[in-house]
Amino acid sequence: MQSYLDFEKPIAELDKRIDALRETASDGEIDIASEVEKLEAKSVKLLKDTYARLTPWQKTQVARHPERPHFKHYVAGLAEDFLPLAGDRAFADDPAIVGGLARIGRHRVMLIGHEKGDDTASRLKHNFGMAKPEGYRKAIRLMQLADRFGLPVVTLVDTPGAFPGVQAEERGQAEAIARSTEACLALKVPLVAAIVGEGGSGGAVALAAANRVLMFANAVYSVISPEGCASILWRTADKAADAAEAMKITASDLKSLGVADRVVDEPLGGAHRDPAAAIAALKDAIVDELDGCAKMSGEALLAQRRKKFLAIG
Repeated sequence: MQSYLDFEKPIAELDKRIDALRETASDGEIDIASEVEKLEAKSVKLLKDTYARLTPWQKTQVARHPERPHFKHYVAGLAEDFLPLAGDRAFADDPAIVGGLARIGRHRVMLIGHEKGDDTASRLKHNFGMAKPEGYRKAIRLMQLADRFGLPVVTLVDTPGAFPGVQAEERGQAEAIARSTEACLALKVPLVAAIVGEGGSGGAVALAAANRVLMFANAVYSVISPEGCASILWRTADKAADAAEAMKITASDLKSLGVADRVVDEPLGGAHRDPAAAIAALKDAIVDELDGCAKMSGEALLAQRRKKFLAIG
């Protein structure tokens, strides 16, 4: 059953009417096909108009939609021969970050990404995509392994931020994030990062200091959540919409600022309405970027990455 966001209530009401009419028509006594067709066309137009003028805060809600594809869906849809690799070889395995060897198109890669989970049990298991230090140390290990064997690295970012718990801090959360960012910048193989949902704070940058940064059209990427920013500036999370507007967190804004390199279009109504189409579009974009990066030497990749991030801001 489709879940609707607050700003989609008019669309939800139309769709509810369409479903009710279909149930009425199922008894075969009344032919209301033409009426259903008109309402469906109206629903599509309303959906198109609504998504054509989304505010940054509304895009944040879309980026957080629980039915958006998650890492396991991307693995199933864009990667082949995925071989998961677990553990940081120091403390434990962190299910919030998943990674392993894979093939995307004609490219053998190391695929790493945040996993939020898609039901209560899996969300708890994956800690809602909020990684602990061992998650970032696992990512470092996998990136260094890819570098050693000349494999490009592809990362899929979808996290509200790194886990802020006391135990994570005791195990060196800030240091692990910094080391992971450093590992990204030190690679002599191509690194392509895709912000597929939320890109929150250092927990996102730690996997996204890449040669090419892709963003889905309704994804967001920011140093702090809009609610967190509003709580600091206005002492209330109720100003989150104003914060989202001021922070320039959308894909189009970040592309114009040079933070994102490419915006990947989503199906009408967001990736959650047609996950297969969204994943296919992302696969095409990733393969295209890997093809371009494959022409560059290790030193050129290092220099390009360094130049890109020094120019930001």
